[in-house]
Amino acid sequence: MTSISDRVAGPPVAGATDATAPHAAPAPTVLTRAVSLPAAGVRELRLDLFRGLALWLIFIDHVSPDVLTWFTIRSYGFSDAAEIFIFISGYTAAFVYGRAMLESGMVIATARILRRVWQIYSMHVLLFAVLVAEVSYVVISFDKPFYAEETGITDFFKQPGVAMVQALLLRYRPLNMDVLPLYIVLMLFLPLVLWLIRWRADFTLAISVALYALSWRYDLHLTAYPNGFWSFNPFAWQLLFVFGAWCALGGAKRMSRFLSSPVTLWISFAYLLATFCVTMTWYFPQLNHLMPQRLEQWMYPIDKTDLDVLRFAHFLALAVVALRFVPAGWPGLKSPWLWPMILCGQRSLEIFSLGVALAFAGYFVLTELSAGLALHFLVGICGILMMSAMAWLLSWSKHYVDKSSSRTKRAGGSADTAGGGS
Repeated sequence: MTSISDRVAGPPVAGATDATAPHAAPAPTVLTRAVSLPAAGVRELRLDLFRGLALWLIFIDHVSPDVLTWFTIRSYGFSDAAEIFIFISGYTAAFVYGRAMLESGMVIATARILRRVWQIYSMHVLLFAVLVAEVSYVVISFDKPFYAEETGITDFFKQPGVAMVQALLLRYRPLNMDVLPLYIVLMLFLPLVLWLIRWRADFTLAISVALYALSWRYDLHLTAYPNGFWSFNPFAWQLLFVFGAWCALGGAKRMSRFLSSPVTLWISFAYLLATFCVTMTWYFPQLNHLMPQRLEQWMYPIDKTDLDVLRFAHFLALAVVALRFVPAGWPGLKSPWLWPMILCGQRSLEIFSLGVALAFAGYFVLTELSAGLALHFLVGICGILMMSAMAWLLSWSKHYVDKSSSRTKRAGGSADTAGGGS
């Protein structure tokens, strides 16, 4: 379940999740001088759109890394859906909980953040159990130990008790389960990040950059079970998360002139073209002679674990282009063709977890059948349809519950009024 680009860019991507996008902003207060929040009633559907797109790309990368990966962004540049998810996670979390901090204070906001952390942690444990059950069934029923080795479940078979404890401690994670532990750690520090941004926004970003630099200089990392390190180093990836929070709370507004500059757009296009040319040399060895040796020595390895600067720059270039072609209020956001993607983005935690479970099932089918391109497409499309259907069901159920709750409140109010008049 790896591709040629993984040997250069790092381990395969998982996903990331976050709270839903924000809706309202508080009335202006002294505290709002340091942060900027959206107008009341506003929901940024672009965040949901790109998060849903990333969910689909992640599933495709996982289910068919050797065929359908050609239709995802990681085959044409240095970054992939992981950067999209972590940035959007920081952005939306700052909107949601930054608003709670301004309206209700730090204590209430922290309590809400910890509740969200518990939700993510619970989903991570549930996903671990489902994935272990999937792999165990395949290994035992079909006598295919290969899949246990491929997904990293072998250590669980050897010492299930120890492995389970390590999984609860976030140190043992089978294949494609790396981002949720990263997100849990980042969310635990979100109250501190919000407090610092409220105090000094730019200074907060500078601290994040400094921590990123220190992680490279002194090889800061977290260990994993049974050996090795976290595939997504929190000391490095926090930069993308904090940068998203900084942008959400006024940073993007302050950079608006720079982001809208034609010079910035053309520099972004040039960098994306350069990274495309480099990635093509990974797949077509006959192009290797076009790469200067000194450039190769300077660039490689383009480390994903520690969020290489070239990956971060590639994400920024993609973001600049995306902002230019999908501006605020873009009419396409109302298109019924994009609504399934938006719904998936709005239910990212559940859909990501479902995508990981479906990816292994699809990978098993494709491997056992030695499938051709047509079946790869069929499995990929079926998985996306199932994810979209689940997102619609979750959205519908939430709407139904909210509607029923509203009716109950109105009925209660009418009864109180009637009782008071008698």
